[in-house]
Amino acid sequence: MIQTENENHMIVKELITGIITPLTLSDSAAFGLGIMDEFKVSHLPVVQDMIFQGLISDTDIYNFNNLDEPLGNYKAMLGQVSVTENQHIYDAINLFSAQSLSLLPVVSGSNQYLGIITQTTLIQHLAGLFAINNPGGVIILEINEKDYDLPAIARIVTSNDAKVLSLSLTSFPDSTKLEVTLKLNKMDIEALLQTFNRFNYSVKASFSEPSNYESLKERFDSLMNYLSV
Repeated sequence: MIQTENENHMIVKELITGIITPLTLSDSAAFGLGIMDEFKVSHLPVVQDMIFQGLISDTDIYNFNNLDEPLGNYKAMLGQVSVTENQHIYDAINLFSAQSLSLLPVVSGSNQYLGIITQTTLIQHLAGLFAINNPGGVIILEINEKDYDLPAIARIVTSNDAKVLSLSLTSFPDSTKLEVTLKLNKMDIEALLQTFNRFNYSVKASFSEPSNYESLKERFDSLMNYLSV
């Protein structure tokens, strides 16, 4: 994704929250399950004297022999999954996806625990990056990889008195094609579509009706409400 307007903070420390108090090595496994249930998460950080010890999941706990035992007895089982405060948020996104996380611990360079990133915080940030809350049309182009030329695309957009709010690229396995998704700052994109066609761009899809924007906004708001439950 290439951000072209409305600069956003892209560093992990901007997403840190302390909404959930971490577990300690003296806490019981059963206590950990209770906290997970309260906050509707399936992972929790374990911290001792402000030093990150590891990440524990509900699956890990269910595999314990005794739920009344302290987590310190299972220290070797804790997952060493975290990001540092100055990493790029793309690193956080990658870990959320690869590890199927419900939250992600953030640490300093000396492994001091700083807080967590939640799914809700991350999705809200991504909404800003993709300008979901901004009304505007969307155009999806299909382009050969070798023909991808961002400055040329930008010139076509600006020549039609429009601006690109966000741009994302999607590639596909065993294909030389790219999908280029443009989020624009205007709803009326008919002239822009005609210009892309005139320059032999393949327009795979476009969305420009206000109702489409309202529908997308409603779905996003519903998702955020669900994650906040």
